[in-house]
Amino acid sequence: MSTLLEDCKTILETAIARVQPDAAVRRALQAFDLGHGRCVLLSVGKAAWEMARAAWEALPGRIDCGAVITKHGYAKGPIGPLEIYEAGHPVPDADTFAATARALEMTAGLRAEDCVLFLLSGGGSALFESPLLPAQELQGITQQLLKSGANIVEMNTVRKRLSAVKGGRFAAHCAPARVLSVVLSDILGDPLDMIASGPACADPSTCAQALQVAETYGLHLSDTAQKLLRTETPKMLHNAETQITGSVRELCRAACDACEALGYKPVLLTDSLCCEAREAGSFLGSVARTHAETGVPLAFVAGGETVVHVMGTGLGGRNQELALAAAVPLAGLANAAVFSAGSDGTDGPTDAAGGFADGETADRLSACGFLIPAVLRENDAYHALAACGGLLKTGPTGTNVNDVAVALVRAK
Repeated sequence: MSTLLEDCKTILETAIARVQPDAAVRRALQAFDLGHGRCVLLSVGKAAWEMARAAWEALPGRIDCGAVITKHGYAKGPIGPLEIYEAGHPVPDADTFAATARALEMTAGLRAEDCVLFLLSGGGSALFESPLLPAQELQGITQQLLKSGANIVEMNTVRKRLSAVKGGRFAAHCAPARVLSVVLSDILGDPLDMIASGPACADPSTCAQALQVAETYGLHLSDTAQKLLRTETPKMLHNAETQITGSVRELCRAACDACEALGYKPVLLTDSLCCEAREAGSFLGSVARTHAETGVPLAFVAGGETVVHVMGTGLGGRNQELALAAAVPLAGLANAAVFSAGSDGTDGPTDAAGGFADGETADRLSACGFLIPAVLRENDAYHALAACGGLLKTGPTGTNVNDVAVALVRAK
């Protein structure tokens, strides 16, 4: 009989395999008329390489040139004549700025009969950036946002106004050429203007909202940054069309199917989880404890994106913190576990996709000198889980549709 850890790994691998972008990109492309002018392909995000390859293979001979901008370590080789760039995430780096400058050069001076095939996935806010203020200052503001506990919508409301490509400004740059976007969603509810900060989408967010985010989280901003937050983004675009494909809903359905194939009765709790990571972990662990005596194999699935308010100096990510917090209510249970992982294979600034905890995790950590409350205060879930074999590592997955967390209960 497989172990709970083996079941968790099987569920995660199966679910991620189901949400690879290849088929989704091919479906979305059928909705577009590329016309007869030049076609420039630009693919940006953690799934950029896979999306670009799918489009290149689906449109033989139709793409004239293009570029792929993805995270360091995520490119998998050449794709026709496309220029491949790797850049920084979650904080933009010099490679980000250079790759974006090249993309802007390739899409400048296009005519009305031309088109830009824009393939966009999560991570684009960091990977596609042309700052309107000094690069070091933009990086500092990004770091502040990442540590503040702000959710992705709040962060992107601010970042749009500091950028020459976000908040619809990239589509405006490409005009009069049409920008045909295929978007792989990594944000709850699939808000087009927020995915990668909406480079080719009119921006409904307001300056007042951006200023409120800055005030709520106590951001330290220069006069230049304050002025940019008061500058409105494009509210209407006439040259942009979008097809959204892939989402956390598909990831959750895939996880439920994988659980059922292993003999668990799946229960989808939510596909819009949005709260503190440690609170979500405590909840899922408590759900598992409540049902541990039923004698029924159950799987409680939750998809979405939690947040972490970073107060310590440790290493980790939201999924690792969720799993570690679950270890407290799971303590002593022989037939229950919780795992949480990012579908992109990266959790925070680490090489892990997420974490796993079962009824023995708390004792293992204690034996290694780790006390869970202290680890959580220091935001150091990575080192704690590494010490007890609780890290889940997948490597780059080629997709990015939020996170999935599962509480498993086996029959006793």
